[in-house]
Amino acid sequence: MIEGSSRITKRIVMGGAPGKRGGPGRSLKGLRGTVMKTRTLVAGAVVVLVAAGAIVVATRGGLWSDGAVAQATRQNGPRAIPVEVVTATKKVVPVRLEVLGSVTPIASVAVKSRVDSEITGVHFRDGALVREGDLLFTLDSRTLEAQVRQVEGLLAGAKANLEQAERDVARYTELLAKNATTLVTLQNARTQTNIYRASVDSNTAQLENLNVQLSYCNIRAPITGRASMAMVKVGNYVRAGDATLATIIQTAPVYVTFALPQGYLPDLRQALANESATVEAIIPGEPRRASGQVTMIENSVDAPTGTVPVRATMPNTDELLWPGTLVTVQLTFREEAAVTVPSTAIQLSQTGSYVFVVKGEVAIVQPVEVARVLGSESVLARGLEGGETVVNNGQLLLSNGTKVAIRAPKVGS
Repeated sequence: MIEGSSRITKRIVMGGAPGKRGGPGRSLKGLRGTVMKTRTLVAGAVVVLVAAGAIVVATRGGLWSDGAVAQATRQNGPRAIPVEVVTATKKVVPVRLEVLGSVTPIASVAVKSRVDSEITGVHFRDGALVREGDLLFTLDSRTLEAQVRQVEGLLAGAKANLEQAERDVARYTELLAKNATTLVTLQNARTQTNIYRASVDSNTAQLENLNVQLSYCNIRAPITGRASMAMVKVGNYVRAGDATLATIIQTAPVYVTFALPQGYLPDLRQALANESATVEAIIPGEPRRASGQVTMIENSVDAPTGTVPVRATMPNTDELLWPGTLVTVQLTFREEAAVTVPSTAIQLSQTGSYVFVVKGEVAIVQPVEVARVLGSESVLARGLEGGETVVNNGQLLLSNGTKVAIRAPKVGS
């Protein structure tokens, strides 16, 4: 249309209206008016076409359709949030505390030599379980054995002299009674008897000492327990009290020592008075547990940490507890009835813990107080009475008063 109007305008300017020949040209004013009218018609047609296209697009896009209005209405309406629920249960649960502890031996002995000598035998395997009195090391005892024989000879001579002196005393006593000898002779015989008796006692004591020294050449286990590796081997020379030959640690029974927060001290003392306190030690990576009894509470509280050291004695006949191991100690004071819910149901906020309780089809916020956690369950001190339906999964989209729809738990959850 614009191209046609341009041709019409050109023909008019060149000297005449379309369809007329040889006529005189119109005035300049008439030509301008014709051009303006033509442009106005073209602009109007363009506006009409644009408006018609917009109406078609809007109609096809569904902006004014009845379905779009209905969909918007449905989105603005309330919808139910799918959730998984459990029932709060009231049952008898233990009053229990979990703390970290360590296994410590009741007795630990460093085996050392009491004489200077050379090792001639090692009679145990490294790390073996040894019994009290088992032979561990043998030392060279030839020098001591020679000294023992020497003193035994001296002792025998002293005893013979003593016997002779005692016979002299008896003879001089009879002679003095018959006035056949003097009193001085009898007294000298008695003195000689005392000298030989002292010699016998001295040699006897020296022999006993050598026998003790000789016994040190056979080093035996002073306690029953696990032996360490032998620090010396055959041929090494050892001195009295110098180096440790081996270490023996008692493994049955053993202690489990842990630090108890001072707030639980009254509960523990009451449990010990009622004989209801029990201890279980959980070893990392070990499904079995070791049990025992609390046997000692330290006589003072450690002020910097606010804890009191407590010691439990574990029989450990199967050597489940190894000295030095860090364990989780479960200290049970007593058992009592309480309401429990899965720990996944507990939510936290700035005002404290809470759960969502389903009443009808609506989730209601219920504040609770968690007393302690037992495995995957939380024991409540207050907030629920038991039997309530509690949201266990799906709390992310919930708020107080949200409509919910109960769904079955997912497989494997």
